Amino acid sequence: MTRIALFQSNTGIDPAANSLALKKAIGEAAAGGAEMLFTPEMSGLLDRDSSRAAKNLRAEEEDLVLAACREAAKQHRIWLHIGSLAVLADSGKLANRGFVIDREGNIRARYDKLHLFDVDLPTGESWRESNVYSPGSGVVLVNGTPVGKLGLTICYDLRFPGLFARLAEADADLIAVPAAFTVPTGKAHWHVLLRARAIEAGLFVVAAAQVGRHADGRTTFGHSLVIDPWGDVLLDMGDEPGVAFAEIDLSRISDVRSRIPALSHRRPIPEAVTL
Repeated sequence: MTRIALFQSNTGIDPAANSLALKKAIGEAAAGGAEMLFTPEMSGLLDRDSSRAAKNLRAEEEDLVLAACREAAKQHRIWLHIGSLAVLADSGKLANRGFVIDREGNIRARYDKLHLFDVDLPTGESWRESNVYSPGSGVVLVNGTPVGKLGLTICYDLRFPGLFARLAEADADLIAVPAAFTVPTGKAHWHVLLRARAIEAGLFVVAAAQVGRHADGRTTFGHSLVIDPWGDVLLDMGDEPGVAFAEIDLSRISDVRSRIPALSHRRPIPEAVTL
């Protein structure tokens, strides 16, 4: 069994305050016996005021939140998955980038969000991530973590099962889905999509999420989840920020896949024929 922790945060517009909250969560996770901590999407800054946010944006090597998390991971001897940070990219736009950091404070992997969320919601909210962010271009699987082979996704990626299938076919044991889901879409789709992805892939899904009313005016759904390969919910953090723990038994994967060997039954899908 591997003990993990999730940080369900209410990230705001001040990176210094967010950094302190992350360091506190890393310490709590380590003190609680976790071997790895998972944090949400946009753990370092959540601010939809583009002019205000621009003052706090940095390239990866200059990002103070990332540096503080690396130092805290090393201090507390714990692995860390920073769900994502907004960092300046070579394209001139931003990258919505996740990081896997080992207990020495080394960056072991990076993942830039593949699918960008552009939509006008019935609530009147409008999101155009492609105006600000460059999409990623690669599928990332990290070997040697405390949770085995770790597949990386971010938020809206959840709606694209082909990405999860690709990670499962590459022998992922657990897929992380850090997120900042809105309340309407969270209520409708969060639990069902995450459970479906775990069942389809026959592996663990860990989804650390933002929660509550944020300083920039948005409200996020929360309900950070840990789901096993059968689709059972091992942890649901509800609608309050904080750190919580779950136990991961990787032998559960082979047990479930022996009962429903869907991965081994996959066949190439031919093109659709219109009749």
